[in-house]
Amino acid sequence: MKKTWLIVLAIVVVVGAFVVGKYNTLVQYDETVKTAWSQVENVYQRRMDLIPNLVNTVKGAAAQESGVLVAVVEARANASKVNVDINDPESFAAFQKAQGEVSSSLSRLLVTVESYPTLNSIAAFRDLMTQLEGTENRITVERKNFNDSVNTLNIYLRRFPANIIASIFGFEKAQQFEADEWADVAPAVDFTSSTENIPTEWTDDTTE
Repeated sequence: MKKTWLIVLAIVVVVGAFVVGKYNTLVQYDETVKTAWSQVENVYQRRMDLIPNLVNTVKGAAAQESGVLVAVVEARANASKVNVDINDPESFAAFQKAQGEVSSSLSRLLVTVESYPTLNSIAAFRDLMTQLEGTENRITVERKNFNDSVNTLNIYLRRFPANIIASIFGFEKAQQFEADEWADVAPAVDFTSSTENIPTEWTDDTTE
């Protein structure tokens, strides 16, 4: 009888250790995804922070391009309203769409300002362009890191018996970034809007 209990106890210990190991791996992968997402949010926020000074600098030298400037301002405002849950497909899709619209509006703006070579003589503008380029590169890098982390987690979640343990403890599949739909579409520039939609608190105090 005692031997039987020892065998049962040994089985319980082995199974328990196995479950704990799988659970800890799930926690590790899940935390890696969260950390990678924090980095994604940081670089996107960095880009959002650059937009006011960029708009003001361009507005000072090319105020007539009001439609493009307003489009950037509105895209930024819309993106800032999106609350994202990386486990919710609709929420994540809304976030990606909003950030894609910011990217698209910035692309149209940068194409437009190429017609104003005097902007390149403004030190503040050149500095903003350098910062923006670096931020866009970081966005690409951090999005890839995030997708890699999500892929690792999602593959593990599908494997047996990790899928059972994940279901018991409430681990969920995370969403990945997809290719931006706007990236392959030629931008249509609209110059008909007015600068009234550009926030007045974005003062033109950018220094060279």
